Formats: sequence, structure tokens, C-alpha cells
Amino acid sequence: MPERTSYAQGTPSWVDLQTTDPGEAKAFYSGLFGWGFDDMPMGDGSGAAYSMATVDGKQVAAISPQPPPMAEQGVPPMWSTYITVDDVDATTSQVGSAGGQVMMEPFDVLEAGRMAVVADPTGGAVALWQAKDSIGAELVNEPGTLIWNELHTPDVETAGAFLTALLGVTTEEMDMGGPYTVFKAGDDVVGGITPPPIEGLPTHWDLAFCVTDIEESLAKVTDLRGTVVAGPIDTPIGRAATVTDPQGAMFSLFEPQPGDDG
Repeated sequence: MPERTSYAQGTPSWVDLQTTDPGEAKAFYSGLFGWGFDDMPMGDGSGAAYSMATVDGKQVAAISPQPPPMAEQGVPPMWSTYITVDDVDATTSQVGSAGGQVMMEPFDVLEAGRMAVVADPTGGAVALWQAKDSIGAELVNEPGTLIWNELHTPDVETAGAFLTALLGVTTEEMDMGGPYTVFKAGDDVVGGITPPPIEGLPTHWDLAFCVTDIEESLAKVTDLRGTVVAGPIDTPIGRAATVTDPQGAMFSLFEPQPGDDG
């Protein structure tokens, strides 16, 4: 279902990038994925914009400047994952009892929605999103759009128990050439939980964008001054690679097998 009009609770629904150089980042992702951009003033008096990335006129992701405190502390640019919830205030109130930590209390994002930022007991930070005018990504599982989100953590069992308690999702083991845990919203597989694929990586949420030819896309990454970190590797459902953009933000590329709808 590439075009989306809603997301069930527990489903990753949006990603955005906070970066030290939005202009260069936009040029990189436009060159890699063909994204257009709709710049929306952030309304904080800085003149900065929250740049909505589009594919075929549909919103698929966003790029914005890092908040000054993050830049001053030398926090690297990073992609963030948002998970849809029905009631962000009620969900956030359960984070502590589920063993996690509230990093940002719920707040309104104009008329788009309401959000909070929380971390599971293993340290993986994720945003919770209650949609109002914006559901999140309007197009997924197509070239240049979001196709997968997964939590990289050294303690899969603890992280999975947290997501289950907080979001009402279920977890299930799958064979992906080795043990792999997915989480499901209802009957739908919506994300994964796995140990970090690269030694030394901290706990974090990874995301993958769909591509039609991973070798061609990796060549573009290099031409556009990004870096290939790992891969490509073969999986039972397609080929994957980990890359960074020129500012150092890490993400993945995924080429699904023919006939796989992601």
C-alpha cells in the first residue's frame, strides 16, 4: 500500500533529518532520490525552514537545521523515526512504568500533530506522533521513500518488551539468514529490532529508503560526497547497505526483491 492516509498505533510513520547544513543535505538527497522540497518556515524567528521532501507531490520525509544547543554540543546530524500513537499524552505517561525515559514531554507541532520523544531502557530514542493535519509519510515502499525502520540495540528482548508494553505491538522471530525480531501492529509487520550490524554503534533507530538498483545508488552516494559504510549485503527479501550523507547522518538503502512490496 504505497499511498497512505493513516497509520495504526505502533507503526513508524515519519522520518526527519536534523543537520548542520540543510542546503547541502537537500542537494545530496535530491541527487540521490530525486526529492523535491517544500520549505515551510519554522516560525521561530530564525528564518530556518522545515523542508518537506516530496516524491510525486507526496510528502515522504523532512530536513531541518539542528537546534543550536545540539550544534553547540557537537551532536552529529541524524535521522529520527516517528511512531504513530492514538493519544500521545496517555502513551507518554506510561513510559516510566514500561522502563523507559521521557526525553521531551508532549507538545503541539502547530496544527500538524502532537509529539513527544522517549527512549527505551536500552537507550533508543524515538518520537511518538499523534496525527492532526499530518499523518506522516504520504507515500512509502516506492523508490526514494521510506521502506523500513528498525531499532538497533544490544538487548533485543528488553527493547521488544518495552515497545510491547508501551504501544501494544507484538513481537515475532523471523529467519532473515539468522534470528531477527519484527514487531507487528495488529497483523501487519511494521518494524524490526536487531543487534547493531556494525561493532561499536550505539543503540539507535535506523531507517531504510527504497531503491531500484542498490549498486547504482551506492555509486551516486559516493559521487555526491557521501560514504558507503557497509554492504551491500544479500537478505532473503532484498539487498541492503548502510551509508552516510556528507554531513555524517547515517541511513540505509534497500533494494527489495522483484515482486516484494516491502
